[in-house]
Amino acid sequence: MKRTALRFITTTGAIALAIGLAGCASGSAGSGDGGSAAPAEDLTVGVAMPTETSERWINDGDAVKSQLEEAGYEVDLQFANDDIPTQQQQIEQMVTKGADILIVASIDGTALASQLEAAAEKGIPVIAYDRLINGTENVDFYVTFDNYEVGVQQATSLLQGLGYLDAEGNETDLTDKKIIELFAGSPDDNNTGFFFDGAMDTLKPFIDDGRLTVGSGQTSMDQVATLRWDGATAQKRMEDLLTSTYGGGSKPLHGVLSPYDGISRGIITALQNAGYGDTIEDGLPVVSGQDAEIASVKLINDGVQFATIFKDTRKLATEAVKAAEAYAEGGEPEANDEETYDNGVKVVPSYLLESDIVVKDNITPLLVDSDYWTADEVASGVAE
Repeated sequence: MKRTALRFITTTGAIALAIGLAGCASGSAGSGDGGSAAPAEDLTVGVAMPTETSERWINDGDAVKSQLEEAGYEVDLQFANDDIPTQQQQIEQMVTKGADILIVASIDGTALASQLEAAAEKGIPVIAYDRLINGTENVDFYVTFDNYEVGVQQATSLLQGLGYLDAEGNETDLTDKKIIELFAGSPDDNNTGFFFDGAMDTLKPFIDDGRLTVGSGQTSMDQVATLRWDGATAQKRMEDLLTSTYGGGSKPLHGVLSPYDGISRGIITALQNAGYGDTIEDGLPVVSGQDAEIASVKLINDGVQFATIFKDTRKLATEAVKAAEAYAEGGEPEANDEETYDNGVKVVPSYLLESDIVVKDNITPLLVDSDYWTADEVASGVAE
């Protein structure tokens, strides 16, 4: 797909803009309302990812970089180790060094306004990647999954594991009363609210009719959020809940809503240490997840974690690259949602992708047959 010929914009105003931008030291690709066309090999895309401590973000960074490079672009990929000042500095450096387009997966979606203002002043389009950037008009496009639906799927998988829903998502005849706990993601991640709202809307009928009870009574986002999606933080909270509410493991707990596999593994460790069993068959509570990280896929295959949500980051990377190419060619990316994602200043045009519930029975068709993970990786729990 490497472009070798410059695509010219034909309107008089756009030609003038192209000439003007060609003379700028920044050499930017343009702004969110259309800019100059340039060959891919003449453009640099800055890619800011939150951390290398999560397998998921490593995969995202690698996928975006490889697809951009295949299309002919120079790529400046940076990981910020979940440190906000580091990410701010990295983006500032990308702007200063002459990045033509930015793709940003933010750590804190409210912390980048000044950096993106500097990008806008140089006509650099900004694509928010998976996490919406809030509180600024200087974000041009958003690529993500349908995050509310991801939350619905997380709760659906929990209800399936508890026996209230069948494999197709239909209600069963089960009327047993069961006890659960709730975990949410990081409060500074815009997606967290969508995940939690989708999950709670799905669980609400079962809580309202008494089939489900949240044992601790902790049901608000403030009570159940997990800063930075940290597994150790989740493990500590689960340990505290077990001590305060469940007699250190002597009282029944049937399921835990978890929004992310790293959090799920922390929860499972706390439950196993408290004596609930090593597997679901042994009495371990049903635990949901998200991101299909290989360590958790192995746990699902081994009957330890019940489910995860598979968001194929290769497809997300593809949409980010398509958006970057549209800006590089002086156009606009194609959105399929222009209503949902209001960042407090503007509604950001977005492209939403679909996700899938992964349980033990569909690991092979969803993850192995699609070459996301190999059968050996699933068996070992380690990415090769």
